[in-house]
Amino acid sequence: MIIPRRPLSLWERLYLPAVWGGFKITLRHFFKKKVTMQYPEERWTVPAGYRGAPYLVRDQDGRTKCVSCQLCEFICPPKAIRITPPGPQPNPGVGNVEKLPQEFEINMLRCIFCGYCQEVCPEEAIFLMKDYSLSGHSRAEMIYDKERLLALGGTHQDQHQKWKQKAREAAAQGIAPAPEATP
Repeated sequence: MIIPRRPLSLWERLYLPAVWGGFKITLRHFFKKKVTMQYPEERWTVPAGYRGAPYLVRDQDGRTKCVSCQLCEFICPPKAIRITPPGPQPNPGVGNVEKLPQEFEINMLRCIFCGYCQEVCPEEAIFLMKDYSLSGHSRAEMIYDKERLLALGGTHQDQHQKWKQKAREAAAQGIAPAPEATP
């Protein structure tokens, strides 16, 4: 079935009304408040619950807090974390040397910033920083090794102790007994 096309009227054949309508829309938007952020000069204000890039942190004595439990590797949905445990012959040194990971890598191209690694870490060795501008020139640059993760994470100054905080919250709700006070 062929549908016949109706001919255009004189008003529809003229392009000036369409151009005038476009100018009206442009002028209306021209005088509105600008919402575009000029990114390098203006930085985005990160909200309180933002989950950024995961990094390793050191304790107040400068020791690595990671003990190679590999819970973060197992819980990571995209499998972005890879840990190589120290093996049977640990290297002597300071801190948790018998548990210090031989290798610790996070592939930032795979990471979905879910925060599971921070939640599951019993030693509070992984923290999500409010970092949202990750960039690199190659894929290899986006695989962060242990030294780079520690340098970016820095030293964690406050004794967070999330497990004691969660125990206090559970005791306040009457779910569990109150935690013991530590000196």
